[in-house]
Amino acid sequence: MSNKGINQNIEFRILDLFSGAGGFSYGMHKNPHFKTLVALDYNEKAADTFKKNMPEADVIVGDITYEEVKKDVIAKSKDNNINMIIGGPPCQGYSLKGKKLGLDDPRNFLFREYLKLVEELKPQVFVIENVKALLSTSAGWFRDEIVSSIEKMGYKVEYGVLNAQDFGVPQSRQRAIFICSKTTSIPLPSPTVTKYVTVRDAIEDLSYLESGEGEFCQDYKNNAISSYQKQMRVNCKSLYNHQASHHKQVAIDKLKMIPPEKGKECLPAELIGKQKFGTTWGRLVWDEVSPTIDTRFDAASNGKNNHPYLNRAITPREAARIQSFDDAFIFYGSKFYIRQQIGNAVPPLMAYAIANQIYDVLSQGGNNHE
Repeated sequence: MSNKGINQNIEFRILDLFSGAGGFSYGMHKNPHFKTLVALDYNEKAADTFKKNMPEADVIVGDITYEEVKKDVIAKSKDNNINMIIGGPPCQGYSLKGKKLGLDDPRNFLFREYLKLVEELKPQVFVIENVKALLSTSAGWFRDEIVSSIEKMGYKVEYGVLNAQDFGVPQSRQRAIFICSKTTSIPLPSPTVTKYVTVRDAIEDLSYLESGEGEFCQDYKNNAISSYQKQMRVNCKSLYNHQASHHKQVAIDKLKMIPPEKGKECLPAELIGKQKFGTTWGRLVWDEVSPTIDTRFDAASNGKNNHPYLNRAITPREAARIQSFDDAFIFYGSKFYIRQQIGNAVPPLMAYAIANQIYDVLSQGGNNHE
């Protein structure tokens, strides 16, 4: 590969597969050289949130395994000169039993569909995001099969585990990331912060709602305190999605027994019940990062996702802040769909770091290809 000098005009036109509400794309957009032009998800509510926040994208609602959906994605991608694909194909077949069939295991068909679209569209670069366990299951057998499938298509692959907390996200969230490029190896990004952003940095300004309080849209009540809160509020006049769950009185009474930043170890034995997990009924700790946000963050008994001192679980906006969605990103749908959209998302600031790394490597000559 010849390096013909720095090409800073390189533009990445993205197809986002399994896009969900759009955290991956939203983070990439923070680098001005990246723009998602086509997105696909089978969940209509998540696609609606994506479209309302990133209206320039052509968002397709459909199942990637359906031939007509695939044809639509391919046609629109070609029309938009797509040169990059991102996405996290779900895979259930990464088990010892699934090893016999590998990528041919029907439970892994979504991974195959992703790679088929790579083969068809031949993007300059593509990124796969997945569960950390993908790399180690069956002594790395599946990881090796995925890498060899990608290399057979002529791509160079770099992979590993990234933790969102290393990129300014106030949350420990580990994900397997594969960065694949036609022309030159692109290493995973190095940490961008030396000091972690904490729960306090993320949500202290939102600490006033009690159970059942809050509106879809409201005025900010407190001033931003931390630099992270200021960053989250840029260009925002109103606060959206800050609505506390309407907990049953029994749940509120339990939370009242749990001191700030503590957990179920403070409850009497007869109130703990049969829950086996140590984190149930836990409160977040102000000066630490949050544990991984999941799709049940609004249930007081779910895990360590109750407010550090208020008697409620965190709100969708607080969870979104902990995922590094800024306040300008509004989630749409019922409570069930919103918590799904937030809990399943790629943290935008982690996606931003990946975009910056790809741009930095490829803009310095690694993008020269046919």
